[in-house]
Order: sequence, then C-alpha cells, then structure tokens
Amino acid sequence: MNKQITEAITYIGVDDKTIDLFESQYVVPNGISYNSYLIKDEKNVVMDTVDKRATDEWYQNLQNALNGEMVDYLVISHLEPDHAYNIQKLCEAYPNMKLIGNQKIFAFIPQFFHIENLEERKIIVGEGDTISIGKHTLQFIMAPMVHWPEVMMTYETTNKILFSADAFGKFGTLDTDEDWDCEARRYYFNIVGKYGVQVQAVLKKASTLDIQTICPLHGPILTDNLGHYLEKYNIWSSYEPENKGVTIAYASIHGNTKEAAEEFAKLLKDAGEEKVSLFDLARDDLAEAIEDAFRYDKLVLAAASYNAEVFPPMHNFLHQLKGKNYQKRKIAIIENGTWAPSAAKKMLEMVETMKDVTICEKIITIRSRMNEQNKEEMKGLVEELMK
Repeated sequence: MNKQITEAITYIGVDDKTIDLFESQYVVPNGISYNSYLIKDEKNVVMDTVDKRATDEWYQNLQNALNGEMVDYLVISHLEPDHAYNIQKLCEAYPNMKLIGNQKIFAFIPQFFHIENLEERKIIVGEGDTISIGKHTLQFIMAPMVHWPEVMMTYETTNKILFSADAFGKFGTLDTDEDWDCEARRYYFNIVGKYGVQVQAVLKKASTLDIQTICPLHGPILTDNLGHYLEKYNIWSSYEPENKGVTIAYASIHGNTKEAAEEFAKLLKDAGEEKVSLFDLARDDLAEAIEDAFRYDKLVLAAASYNAEVFPPMHNFLHQLKGKNYQKRKIAIIENGTWAPSAAKKMLEMVETMKDVTICEKIITIRSRMNEQNKEEMKGLVEELMK
C-alpha cells in the first residue's frame, strides 16, 4: 500500500491482518501495521523496513515508489525484528546503500545480520546531528529505552515531520476504523509503560520542534490535533491517572470470587462511581486489564487463595503491573479462602513494593462464598475507596 504523505515522501508499509498475537503475547483482533517510508530527493532514503511477515508486499511497494531509482540511505530507528527484519535484504539489493544509525544500533546489528562491508557502509549519528539529502534535512533525536536502548527518532525539517519510531503507535491496521486512544493506550502501557522517565525526556526534546506530522512505526500517520496525542503521552508517561474510575480485576477459581467482584462493582455504581471496569484475569485480555489499571485512579484486586499463595492469574497480573512501573493509584483488596485465606497477604506483598500507592486499610475476607456480612463490609470498603 503506497500513500503520498508529501510530494517527496511515500508510505510504503504493510497491513498485517493475519497475525494473532503481536510480540507473541498481545491479542490484535484488528491486526497491526508495519510502517516504512521512502523520501525521494537528491538522495533516496528508506525509513526502516518491516517484519518478515510483510517482506514481499513491502518490497514491491518500495519498487513501485522508487520507479527504477536506487536507494542511497537506510535510516534504522529501531532494531526490533518487526521493523528491521529486511535490513539485510535491502543491503544485498543495493550494495552501495549506506546505513544511518547510532552507536548502539551498529553494536546490535551483527547480532541479527551478517552484512558485507558493514564498516564501510555505516554512518554513525548522535543527538542533534543532521544529514542533508537535497531539499530535505534529517535531524536525529536519541530516544534510548523507548523502548529498546538503541532507539532514535528522525525529524525531517522541511515538512516538519517526526518519524517517531514506536512512540505514538497503536495496534490495528491502517484501514481499521477505531478510536486511537483506546488501542494506543493498550499499546503504550503494555510495550512502553515501564519507561515513563525516558518518554518524558523525549517529549521535552520534541517540545522544542515544530512538528506538523508524526509518522510512527505502527498505526496511522498523525496530522490533525497533534496536541491531543502529545497530551496523552505526557499523562501516560508521568503515570498520572487519565480518568477517575475503578478497575476491578478478579481471579476466581469456581466463580465465588467472581460473584463478590460483581457485587462490589454494583455497590460502587450504587454509590455514584460512574466508571467501573471489570476483568476476569483468567479469561479476559490481560493487556486490556493492564490498560484500564493505568487509565483509572482506583484499582480493586479480588482473588482466591491457592496453594497458600494467590491464584496464579492474579499473581501474573500484579507481576505485570510491577514490571510496567504501576504507581500513583489507590488500591483495595478482597480475598477468598475456604480454610486458610492467603491471597490478601500475597497481594499486599506485591503492591507494597509499588511506588506511591495508597492501600485501603479495610481488607475483605470471604470464606468460600460471599455472605450478608461480607456485603456490609464491602459497603465500608466502597466508602473508604471513594474518599
């Protein structure tokens, strides 16, 4: 699929609608796009390649856009295989092509590829360096740990375009008609979420640039209302809640903990909480549960005890939140156990290691099945959570 971004810049990426799991873990019901771009000038520049799943279509898109011309430069923003798989193919097709990247990129390249005469072909760039290709000038912005250590972005100064690597990307193919915020949020927190400090550093650099268009490596090209996308990234990367609301994540073995979680959701709504999202951690999309845990300012954990610990889907959920730097939220805990409840203790051990979280003092303990006393206790927990 070729699309003109400007007279000289062409989108040559590919939509993948056959993939089931992105990075072998994230459900992508609407697929994913692998974005790549060609800038034609006195020197022709390819901005990144694509995943091996899209090689043939991408290469044909490139040939169509080149119309018989050669590739002079390949800019490598990120070496993850979904963007870099075809570096060697392009090097073999264009033996005079130079590779533009930073020191870390060239340190990693031999771990993926065997490129003849790599030393002679590489052009090493650093923070703020520029390369003129004719009417267009490329300025390079280092973005380490957003979300790999070698990542860099490129600012094209003529048309004021930021080639933003994985930043500002989203799940879903380009022809998918869906809300950007939702799938970009799920993408951000699950893939980039741990690296908020590093994203904040890049946003500060971006604030000094006059950006008119953002071209990410996944998802749509952004041209309108760029302030909205920048604001979302600022909120997400500073770990501030995006909205007021409650995420209830439950891990239930036989359905009794589920019943308690659903009752708690009802009590919250009765008490005036407008937004309550409910997730079955054994069955629902974990990435979406993580997304909502970061989106809202309050989190309820409800889990059954299991082998003197906590039911594994809850342990995995909390492990994922911890790994993604979960913080600045209020947390309530509900446990279930028939003879020796252990879930609350294990959940507390995990959440107490998170930064700047407030844990409700009241903990609900259910013995096998919720009873009327538990429901009354839950009303008190609702009140404490909503304070």
